[in-house]
Parts: sequence; C-alpha cells; structure tokens
Amino acid sequence: MRWLRHVLWGVLVVGCAATASASQRPPVMSDQQILVELEQAWNEAFYRKDVAFIERILADEFIATYDDGSRGDKARELALAAEFNQQVESSIQGEFTVKVYGDTAVVWFTLRLVGIRQGERAEVTFRYTDVFVRRNGDWQCVSTHSTRVNPR
Repeated sequence: MRWLRHVLWGVLVVGCAATASASQRPPVMSDQQILVELEQAWNEAFYRKDVAFIERILADEFIATYDDGSRGDKARELALAAEFNQQVESSIQGEFTVKVYGDTAVVWFTLRLVGIRQGERAEVTFRYTDVFVRRNGDWQCVSTHSTRVNPR
C-alpha cells in the first residue's frame, strides 16, 4: 500500500509540473489569428513606410485592384508605400472574416481612415478582400481588392 501512495504522489507531482510548464508556453495561434495580425501589421507598415516588411508579405506575382478600378503589381504597391505622404489621424481595421482552404486563405475586412486630405478633414471606409498563399510556412498575399464604401 505504501508503494501505491508513492506512485500516486509521483503522478501528482509530474502532473502539476506539466501543467505549470504548459501554462508558461505561449498559446498556439490559429491561421485565422495569424492572418488578422498580418493584415494589421501590413496596415501599420504602410504608414511607417516599412517597405521591407511589405516586400516580404507580398508574393512576386501580387496583383492589386484599387478602389478606382486601376491595377498594380508588387512594384507599384511598394512604390505607393515608399511615397505615402498623407496625414492619417486614425486607421481602424475591423469586421474581419478569414477562411482558410488548405494553403490558401481569403481575408475580408473593413478599413476606416480619418485624416486630412487637401487641407480638410476626411473620413473614408474601404472593404478589402485579400488572398494569401502559404509558402514555406509563411503566408504571402497574392491579390488584394479594395472597394470604397459610399457614405449613406
């Protein structure tokens, strides 16, 4: 009976140690969480003119369709980021929907911008659809499409 008590005590100690160890590890993020954070980091990088960050997340074959109907490639998107000079007071992303299909994902979200445009305060909202592909364990954007939401 004494040996059973030692075995149970050992199991209890090992179980507590494993629980404490597991609680110290950061939680594993889902693909959906990773993609939302990637979208948020991309948005912030644009305003900081962090072209190197944006270059890493855009696939070489990246194509953008902008709200005016024009299209651009990776080089144009990087140039837009490098040349960005608008006064943005706030940039809020929301309404995220993320669907993962194996190594492909689609992210839908809204972006509400407030700032100064041509000397006057301006507010504008866009809806985005971004398509990502996982390559070598990292997500890269292959396509983005933005639509300006008309005020009601």
